[in-house]
Amino acid sequence: MSDQTKVAIITGGSRGIGAAIAETMAQAGFDVLINYVSNQAQAESVRQAVTASGRRAVIFQGNVAVPAEVSAMFDYAEQSLGKVHTVINSAGMLKTLPLLEHSDELFARTFAINTQGSFNVMREAGKRLIDGGRIIMLSTTAIRMKMPGYAIYNASKAAVEALVATFAKELRGRAITVNAVAPGPVATELFFNGKSEQLIAQLANQPPLGRLGQPQDIAGVVCFLASEQSGWINGQVLCANGGVA
Repeated sequence: MSDQTKVAIITGGSRGIGAAIAETMAQAGFDVLINYVSNQAQAESVRQAVTASGRRAVIFQGNVAVPAEVSAMFDYAEQSLGKVHTVINSAGMLKTLPLLEHSDELFARTFAINTQGSFNVMREAGKRLIDGGRIIMLSTTAIRMKMPGYAIYNASKAAVEALVATFAKELRGRAITVNAVAPGPVATELFFNGKSEQLIAQLANQPPLGRLGQPQDIAGVVCFLASEQSGWINGQVLCANGGVA
């Protein structure tokens, strides 16, 4: 890190992987905006953890699926903390169901949050980030595992990977990198929701390392991609999955 303060926006930053990313980025010297949708208390708890490490932090309620709210989020970050260097889109939803059981409403909601939300964040970041900045999206290793029940979720995240690969080339000349991190099974509320203990144990045993990932495992990879040391990595998807795929 240079002596100049850097500012990061973390969407979905109030819990799970997003919360771990916010705290890790703060430890790396970033001031952070923590975005959340509904649970202000959780977001405030993460904010307090960040400020306890000596960095500035603010919280912002907004839905990444709504373009105006994404724009307002960037406005608030710039007004409160300064020009944004890094954007990490951790906001997302996961509902595992066979394709035949998906309703039109669930399909639309999954794509609104995971795909439209990613597009909204990337588009705004492309307009607002300082030259030399970082755009980091969250995808999923589930795309490569092709497990039943994940078809719609995987499709929404595969679109994100396609956006990353092309957007990285479209930002030529500004030294902004665009990458994605694809976690494997990670012990979060989002992962545990709706899964039996038997399925959780089965998924935990799949990686050669013999365990579920932890939010900090993903946060460390994201923090590296936000660092100066990652400057030659661009348009890539980094799988952080313990070797499961």
